[in-house]
Amino acid sequence: MKLILSSVVNGCRCGKLTEVGRNGSKSVDIPGCLLYTRTGTAPHLTHDTLSLIEGVPEPVHLTLSTLAEHHEVLEEYKEGIGKFIGMPDSVLYCSLHDPANPCPSGYNTNKTVSVWGGGGRIELTSSKFMAIQQAFKPDWYQCMADGEPLPPGAPRKRVKKSVDRTLGFLDDCLKVHQNSEVLKNTEIIGVVEGGDILEERLRSVRETIKRPVGGFLLDGFQGADMPDDPKLNLISSVTTELPEDKPRLIHGIGKPDEVLECISRGVDLFEGFFPYQMTEQGRALTFHFKYKMDPETEEEKSLVVPLHQMQDQQLTSAYTMMTIEQCEENHTHSMLERNGCGDNEISNKASGSEGKMTPFTIDLKSEQFRADFSPLVEDCSCYSCKNHTRAYLYHLLVTNELLAGVLLMIHNLHHYFGFFQSIRDALRDDKIQQLKELITKQKV
Repeated sequence: MKLILSSVVNGCRCGKLTEVGRNGSKSVDIPGCLLYTRTGTAPHLTHDTLSLIEGVPEPVHLTLSTLAEHHEVLEEYKEGIGKFIGMPDSVLYCSLHDPANPCPSGYNTNKTVSVWGGGGRIELTSSKFMAIQQAFKPDWYQCMADGEPLPPGAPRKRVKKSVDRTLGFLDDCLKVHQNSEVLKNTEIIGVVEGGDILEERLRSVRETIKRPVGGFLLDGFQGADMPDDPKLNLISSVTTELPEDKPRLIHGIGKPDEVLECISRGVDLFEGFFPYQMTEQGRALTFHFKYKMDPETEEEKSLVVPLHQMQDQQLTSAYTMMTIEQCEENHTHSMLERNGCGDNEISNKASGSEGKMTPFTIDLKSEQFRADFSPLVEDCSCYSCKNHTRAYLYHLLVTNELLAGVLLMIHNLHHYFGFFQSIRDALRDDKIQQLKELITKQKV
């Protein structure tokens, strides 16, 4: 895997990861995000509905916490998780935890790390962790780490222990990795810990870069516990120490303004879980990422990638259209009969005040959208916006129809991937500051 930087603009790195994947045939544009999955599939979507979405990134994010229970099955399968989940040609990155479901703290030890799956707590030793990676055969994987969230002001002793454990786990994993025939074409990603203590962050990064890792993960910045300014200062301090020729990933950052702040501090790749989080809350991404390219003529240039010609073929695919139309037809027949809550309804958690317009999204469960027959976003080219209205999505959500998650996820992913394309285009055109100002205005 090689990182080729085409430009560095005010700290923002723009370029391409080449020779990516187990056979080295893939490339990844940076800055970018991963396709978030749970148990190896994009939430709410089949492979056919996923094909309706423009700009789906090459890297697919697998979360060990949702897959560890299937370790023995994959060991017997022997073909790796890519083929098992129907994504044999994708670039697979395996992280330890699920960013959409923070794990409880206090369960890691000097020899084990706990992850939390559907069946509860799973305790991993270094040997078990590496056995799972050899069964999964990902292209990249996060090394085992003591990365549980540490609140600001956590005792220095606990923070130091986190760094020491993580470096110890890295050494243990590297011993297995370097002697494994199965993982010889796989990249191990070193993890930088250290809480909110600068000295420990710097010690973690300086020790990690001494090891033969393929990239670096900035961990422990997820959640709202750490104030923004100290968080961003720590990120800047860490990335300054990192080598230029290897990718930098970060966990737990997804909001558009936070993404841009991290990119301006040298971060390359993000997890891509934010669209799923908003879908679960019944929210649609509606923020704008267009800016005026020519002040004299006031002509706006959209930074969203134009629809690929193949999408027309996908939109007319008989099987795909049948899948969505069957859902809609089934809903039409059942909507008058159903009045209760199903087991798989979209969650209402963390949705905030009813009807309140929050930054970057709209809450489609709000009564104000009952008779709003406009698309989720004007001029959006996604399947949901071209075929349905806010009122219809409102109805699906309040009646707990499964189709709500499908249509919202299609739009939210399409919108989010377009945002990352706009970042790359803005860097190419030296307009990143205009984009940043536009996003900042929508934060309040």
